[in-house]
Amino acid sequence: MIISPAEIQVRFADLDVLGHVNNAVYLSYFEMTRVHYFKELLGESWDWKKAGVLLVRNEIEYLVPILLHHKPQIRMFLIETGTKSFKLGYEIFIGEVLHTRGLSVMVCYDAVTDKTIHVPSEMKSALEKLI
Repeated sequence: MIISPAEIQVRFADLDVLGHVNNAVYLSYFEMTRVHYFKELLGESWDWKKAGVLLVRNEIEYLVPILLHHKPQIRMFLIETGTKSFKLGYEIFIGEVLHTRGLSVMVCYDAVTDKTIHVPSEMKSALEKLI
């Protein structure tokens, strides 16, 4: 399954005093990317309360600043899957130039029972399409 990268519109409010996208905004970009990919992988009817995820870790490597006029495209891919968690990677491109790399660790969680859960088999199968 090929999923098109998430396309982000840089807003003026995303910028710092130097005119670069502020470092904290990248986490919002990653979140928008997860929503984009999860919608494609799991559909809109997925029960996120019963089979949701919690973000437990983020890492970002800033390579080249992103500016207001840029049109970032973010690719998301699966790095690894564990029993109850999985690690996602991100690459932010402007055209063909890699500007940023990142990763997130997600833990599967049932908000109804307030407990971590095993990665649901349907989610695991969907995520493996991102390798």
